[in-house]
Amino acid sequence: MRRGFFLTFEGLDGSGKTTHLRLLAEALERQGLPILVTRQPGDTALGERIRALLLDAKSTGIAPMTEMALMFADRAQSIQQIIAPALAAGKIILCDRFTDSTEAYQGGGRELGSDAVLALHRVLCGNLQPDLTILLLPPLEISLARTRSRASSQAGGDADRFEREKRAFHERVFSKYGEISARETTRVVAIEDDLPVKAIQERILRIVQERLESVTLERSAKHP
Repeated sequence: MRRGFFLTFEGLDGSGKTTHLRLLAEALERQGLPILVTRQPGDTALGERIRALLLDAKSTGIAPMTEMALMFADRAQSIQQIIAPALAAGKIILCDRFTDSTEAYQGGGRELGSDAVLALHRVLCGNLQPDLTILLLPPLEISLARTRSRASSQAGGDADRFEREKRAFHERVFSKYGEISARETTRVVAIEDDLPVKAIQERILRIVQERLESVTLERSAKHP
């Protein structure tokens, strides 16, 4: 490919997105493909500091607009430092969360709306869009149960700022993800089934391979 491929994974905490991103990366690496795995917030020196602040349960009193601005500060830095160079080098980027997360969590969960999120994305991120987004959206109760189980198994049983939010917050996030999926029908592929990990991973690998082949053929036709 003459340009890399930008793939994002989205979903609520407990949806399995991080696990499936890792499994996909391993599968693509076995095929000898050039992979770069990253996450948001995080993965730059600035991003890791922003991530620690945003997820720390002790970070109280952060205004919703401030929270959204911090998310975009991390994202703008990540695009410049990690994503853009990797795309230029022809790599396949697997990114754990991107602007869809901000639209779902801050636009939906914090009730800031989609317009503000999408406007900031155009200005601060150059309106960079993933080539494909895998949205893992099992029933809300399943994601919440997994998150509670994970928090209780960790040392101290501590959940992060977002995991501590009330159910109504997570319902709004879930609903907004549904809106995004309905709007972005070409880019977003939603997997809503609660199936065994292997079955979901096989589906994801098939979707990604088909999209990679399609994009490669399309670019070859444009640049013979």
